[in-house]
Amino acid sequence: MATPYKIWLTPDNHGVFSTAGLSQASARKVSEVLQHDMENHHVYLNDRGFHNHVVHFMLTIWALGASPETIQRQYEREHHRQRPCIPRDEGVISSLSNKESFMSLMHKEEQYPNFLAFFQHELATKGTPDVLNEYLFRGDKLAETMLSDMFSGLLHPIIHLGFAIEFEQPAIIAQALAQAAVHDDYLGHPFLFPAEKAAGGIGQHDTHKTLVQLMDEMQADETLRAAAHRGDDEVFSNGILKRASEVLVKYSSQWTVPEDKINEKLAEMTNAAVYLTATAQRPEKEIKFDFYFIHITNLSILIKPIIDLPYLSTRSKARLLEMKARMDLLIWASRKMPEPRISDVHSCPIHMGWPEIIARSYIHPSDDGHLAKFVRTVAHAQELCRVYEAESEKRGLRITGDMWLRIGNMVVGSVGEVPSDMWVRGSGFSESWDKFGPRKQVYS
Repeated sequence: MATPYKIWLTPDNHGVFSTAGLSQASARKVSEVLQHDMENHHVYLNDRGFHNHVVHFMLTIWALGASPETIQRQYEREHHRQRPCIPRDEGVISSLSNKESFMSLMHKEEQYPNFLAFFQHELATKGTPDVLNEYLFRGDKLAETMLSDMFSGLLHPIIHLGFAIEFEQPAIIAQALAQAAVHDDYLGHPFLFPAEKAAGGIGQHDTHKTLVQLMDEMQADETLRAAAHRGDDEVFSNGILKRASEVLVKYSSQWTVPEDKINEKLAEMTNAAVYLTATAQRPEKEIKFDFYFIHITNLSILIKPIIDLPYLSTRSKARLLEMKARMDLLIWASRKMPEPRISDVHSCPIHMGWPEIIARSYIHPSDDGHLAKFVRTVAHAQELCRVYEAESEKRGLRITGDMWLRIGNMVVGSVGEVPSDMWVRGSGFSESWDKFGPRKQVYS
């Protein structure tokens, strides 16, 4: 049984999207490697803030049907890149029950093992519903800081939380909360909270623009385009938020989630995420997907298990979805909003069905899970959005029909089968494409 201290999966922990026939042997193996990761590795794999992706990678390939041997092989490859744990401090752990002490120790990466131990104890004592509501959705200063910090680090803490909830693992919930606690606080007050205020609060009914309509308007805004600089050391805090936070708030506040439309807004957000990621191409260059944008897509599938939780208020669900979509617009704007090339999706031939795409997605020798996560999300998004396709134009759904399968073929074809530069970083900047070759006519 899974506990705050023990990771344990069975074939019943299949998540919102998985292949058929998940095996007990693979469940045991993924439980084993994730337990080893939790007990031996830090949340950051280096001192530059790069993230440990083991949890995301292993749970994704588990859901996609990887064998025990594949899980072990991919884990060993990732294990050797990780930083070892920092020792815990029992005195610090005890002090975290005091809210002032808690907040004074936030945003310090060396405190990760102490926050992890603290949240494990909290979950064991209070249970998951009370802990999530207290530390993320209560609305006090601590919860507001934790919630906005969930979206820091290119969305990694909230991605971690989504995996934890999707696969019902309290220990990974503790990891996600600890991760948020040590990430920098640079999104709430400059962007997320002002956007809520500008919208008139959470879940407003008086805005009707779709995300893709807002993207079209943003792309025509020269002030916003000029605010994205490729050389920014800190993409958000010393970059686009420093130069254009008011403009970003103006646009992002116009997308809201009425409490009676959460599911359809989830589909719209997911569709827009895949759209902006797949269409961010350069006409004369080979097909490549933007490393920043794939995080937008890869989080999308993980919002569903969170908003499906019965113990979260409808208001909290609407708020989380609004924050996620607004972060999508921020990340997209920070990479200079590349002109969407929907024709590149339409012209991509279909060489593979989903089974072959999925099988190829988790064996690439250079991937640490981003490819597999993207493929799983796109396959899930096809199912999620299908019910709304009859009203696709009205709902702002620009990915429909066989475009999902074409995108699956595009992304697998774009990375090849040998170690390589898998992703472009900053697709709106022409310089980001310099190292890539000319466009190929056929993807395979």
